Amino acid sequence: MTDFSKAVTSAILIAIATSSGWRAAGVEQELEFPSQSVDFSDRHVWVSSDLLSETDLDQLTSVSQLSDVKPTDWSFQALQSLVERYGCIVGYPDRTYRGNQAITRYEFAAGLNACLDKIQELIAATTANFVKKEDLEVVKRLQEEFAAELATLAGRVDALDVRTATLEKQQFSATTKLSGVVNFVLTDVFSGDGDSEATFQQRSRILFSSSFTGRDLLVTRIAAGNAVVPDLAGGTREIVQSTQWYGNFDNRFFLVTSYYLFPVTQNLIGLVAAGGGLHADYAPTLSPFEDYDAGTTSLSVFALRNPIYRLGGGTGAGFLYQMTPQFTLSGGYLAGAASNPSQSNGLFNGTYSALAQVTWTPVQQFSFALTYNHGYFPTGTFGFGDNSSTFGLGAYTGTGIVNNTLSQFPTIANSYGAEFSWKLSPAAIVSGWIGLTNVRAIGAGDGDIWTYALTFAFPDLGKRGNLGGLIIGAPPYLTGLNRFRPPNSNNVPIALEVFYRYQLTDNISITPGVIWVNSPNQSSDNQELLLGIVRTSFTF
Repeated sequence: MTDFSKAVTSAILIAIATSSGWRAAGVEQELEFPSQSVDFSDRHVWVSSDLLSETDLDQLTSVSQLSDVKPTDWSFQALQSLVERYGCIVGYPDRTYRGNQAITRYEFAAGLNACLDKIQELIAATTANFVKKEDLEVVKRLQEEFAAELATLAGRVDALDVRTATLEKQQFSATTKLSGVVNFVLTDVFSGDGDSEATFQQRSRILFSSSFTGRDLLVTRIAAGNAVVPDLAGGTREIVQSTQWYGNFDNRFFLVTSYYLFPVTQNLIGLVAAGGGLHADYAPTLSPFEDYDAGTTSLSVFALRNPIYRLGGGTGAGFLYQMTPQFTLSGGYLAGAASNPSQSNGLFNGTYSALAQVTWTPVQQFSFALTYNHGYFPTGTFGFGDNSSTFGLGAYTGTGIVNNTLSQFPTIANSYGAEFSWKLSPAAIVSGWIGLTNVRAIGAGDGDIWTYALTFAFPDLGKRGNLGGLIIGAPPYLTGLNRFRPPNSNNVPIALEVFYRYQLTDNISITPGVIWVNSPNQSSDNQELLLGIVRTSFTF
């Protein structure tokens, strides 16, 4: 490279660095690696076909094409020269320059390559008077003026190279993100019939979120714990805590969930669940407390979502289709004994449920959904528990009259639900649901199961990361069967839950709260239930 090209290159490098919002002199702002293009959240990952094009750069011909660059900006002249004279500055697809954000190494490489190409063109053309003596004098002065900054820049790049090599060598996986939650829960039953001893339980969850194309997501979840649900009011499930989900593992780890999300088209996402699949994996539940089995929001399982989503689960497939900007269609089929090849089991001849849902979002702050769930449950399998009786817990919510009675018979269930969520402000969300399940218990007749609730969520209450919650409603209760009616089942159980999650640090929170149930297990003869709970959650 000639002295001339070296000088021009140095000047361009200086201009790129100084005009990008990245100041080398103070060494105040850390360079950051570009973030991954997939949000590795637990579920409901929406993948668009243009997701990966967000970071593509477009060539400019005039600085006026950059909507966020003004003549009053301190680096305007440098940008103008690089764009209009040398033609080696690029912008984002939305015609912004984003001069106040840190430059990535990808962006630096793109700009440098364009400038070097231009230099080669200038040298080859040897156009007279294009590069003037005055330009060389300016370049020389810039070299001298920014000599210290260029030396600092070189040192930082060398340090980043070492850091990158270390991260590549020590990273868990290039395709997989590891996260987890550990819950410590102190619970005491202050009133109620049955078990009343204070307990201290734990539940741990490890989540592997993998992406192979940048637009798909493989979720693998394992969990362990020693959570035991107290036997209250005849085995009622109105008070099962979210940290007691899956029951007592005796502190041994089990694979509880494995499913794969992938884009089919720009507006269609598919899901294949090999095990532990939930209808909530693909259907928006519109609940502000939805965190699946993390156990970091509401205290009870009932408060997490409409219980009709819990009728059925296991192995199968589902989809989420964005019909219009306002309407979304969801549907899926899950079988509870798909891995069992014996008679009356398998993918289609055992326990199964099929769900369909239409979600309407007329404005960003409000959503409404209509849900239908049809399922068949052989003897011993009915329950509002995602078909996870394999782990010993069975039903997660609902009265004992519902779950224990219907599990005695082969049962056909048709559930109808309506859900809504209304974000009143960034600090207040009101939501709720109503659900009706028509059941036909073969040998016992027909009956109805009702459930409804109104929930209030207060994000960032007190400080960022905090969460206040109030839930009042009726867990699933049975109004009776034609030919079989359990005794003392005429009352409606009303549950009230209040909690407050206080974020001690980014990774540690404490959530005290109470759960109160009137007429537990659908009987006023049972003593009111009152539980006090203190939950400590550690996330990583």
